[in-house]
Amino acid sequence: METLAKHPVIEVKNVNKSFGDNHVLKDFSMSVYPGENLVILGKSGSGKSVLIKCIISLIQADNGKILVLDSPIQDLEQDELDHLRADIGFLFQSNALYDSMTVRENLEFPLRIHWTKEERALGADDALKEALEDVGLLHTIDMMPSELSGGMKKRVALARSLILRPKVILYDEPTTGLDPITSREISELMVSVQKKYNATSVIISHDLNCIRIASTRVIMLIDGTCYADGTYDELNKSTDPKVKEFFE
Repeated sequence: METLAKHPVIEVKNVNKSFGDNHVLKDFSMSVYPGENLVILGKSGSGKSVLIKCIISLIQADNGKILVLDSPIQDLEQDELDHLRADIGFLFQSNALYDSMTVRENLEFPLRIHWTKEERALGADDALKEALEDVGLLHTIDMMPSELSGGMKKRVALARSLILRPKVILYDEPTTGLDPITSREISELMVSVQKKYNATSVIISHDLNCIRIASTRVIMLIDGTCYADGTYDELNKSTDPKVKEFFE
């Protein structure tokens, strides 16, 4: 595979994570390369969301090593971690929009954390408009989340994750709860966003249509390990029973 000659954007090396007697990740390793849309596929409760939260240090791995943009996540001080997170967009499954804020105010939130007052005064309005244009929702800028459909909320949440022009985008079940047409639109949008921003993405999903449309590579997380690794078509043609059951 061509990507193997490139330097990884994310490296997960021999990571373990347990919650009591539940061993969620077992010596798990993977590498994510520049420009990839890598999907992590697995059953509910298999550790997909735990893995992605370990990558941005919302959860601490028990041991092993995680490098994001060459930075060792577990070794960073809080201010170093906050600085690194400016380069990482995160789309939560729940969208995580603030109901009491307008769309504009929701998108301004990361700018208030990572930009100075002077930077916001000079560039915030343009950044807001570009991010919303990228997801086709500029007209919603002064609306409240309660006025938006589920798909629109997902797009606004994506716009918020893009506003700092991240190098890495992490998606946690981005199409869950959406109808098939909206799910396809979000999947296609993820592809166009990756191309425009030249970002590297990790996508947690069990939506096969999303995976087929958005992925450049798929890793199957089974029994806490990286069980299979390949393109959608390669895994879809696999004769391995554990792999086949996901595609039947």
